[in-house]
Amino acid sequence: MRKVEIFTDGSCLGNPGPGGWGSIIRTGECDVELTGGKAHTTNNEMELSGAVEALKSLKAPCEVVVTTDSQYVVYGMQKWMAGWVRNGWKTASKQPVKNRPFWEELNKLSEIHKIKWEWIRGHDGHAENERCDVLAVEAANHFAGRGA
Repeated sequence: MRKVEIFTDGSCLGNPGPGGWGSIIRTGECDVELTGGKAHTTNNEMELSGAVEALKSLKAPCEVVVTTDSQYVVYGMQKWMAGWVRNGWKTASKQPVKNRPFWEELNKLSEIHKIKWEWIRGHDGHAENERCDVLAVEAANHFAGRGA
């Protein structure tokens, strides 16, 4: 299996509000940057979107390390996913899982790829996280009508 590193971040101007996400996909010496967003979204949707879109862009099954500053994403995949699926997409308190379509997509992608989820502290000098933050903020500004 090909080894891939993915770095991702999300941003939202207001919550909800215009938002963006940015991802870096590293395969050996090659980095590819992806970005996107929506005019009306939440920060959690953008954090999830960065991971989903980066993983969807992979053309074949890979061994992937996804690095994000979102504990929501990491905990969801490492701690909560199995229970949500087992409980019919309900939380421990019997409430519907928020952002379910994103989680379902990540669950499906985790059946294709061997994924390790790593959390890092945001805005702490991690070069790839800082770059993803720039991409996410630029995308959020674009969807807010504040930039090209």
